[in-house]
Amino acid sequence: MANVSKSMRVYHRYLGFFLAGIMAIYSISGIILIFRNTDFLKKTVNKTETLAPNLNEEALGKAIKIKNLKVTKIANNQYFFKEGSYDLQTGIAKFTVKELPYLIGKMNNFHKANTTHPLFYLNIFFGSALMFFVISTFWMFAPGTKIFKKGIMFTIAGIVLTLVLLFV
Repeated sequence: MANVSKSMRVYHRYLGFFLAGIMAIYSISGIILIFRNTDFLKKTVNKTETLAPNLNEEALGKAIKIKNLKVTKIANNQYFFKEGSYDLQTGIAKFTVKELPYLIGKMNNFHKANTTHPLFYLNIFFGSALMFFVISTFWMFAPGTKIFKKGIMFTIAGIVLTLVLLFV
């Protein structure tokens, strides 16, 4: 058991050092994502895009990636909406959007990666590594010692807090 404990400590230590950078990125971007429904850190960007002509309201919203786009006025073959306008004949859309700065946007893509994005392999590896940290933690100190018993109490408290936050 002593060899397993020693090995777990070594793997835990070096995997922790190896993943320090990505853990920092996930931490920072995770905190920023909490504010994704606000304009926190976002800047206004003016865009002009040439789209297919004669798009309806729903297709226009999808094309320019504005959720719940609502046309407020139709005049002179143009749709007007809160963020800008769209010419039905030429297909030219002029609008403003709020975007995160480039680097922060790239960091947030780590969290949003799904199976259609190449980063999802990194997410699987990172999630698996975090699960290893969870498991290997229990080999960091010998069972029966005061620090191990205290660690178990903190583990139980953390699980209870998580359950309360999930279900309340």
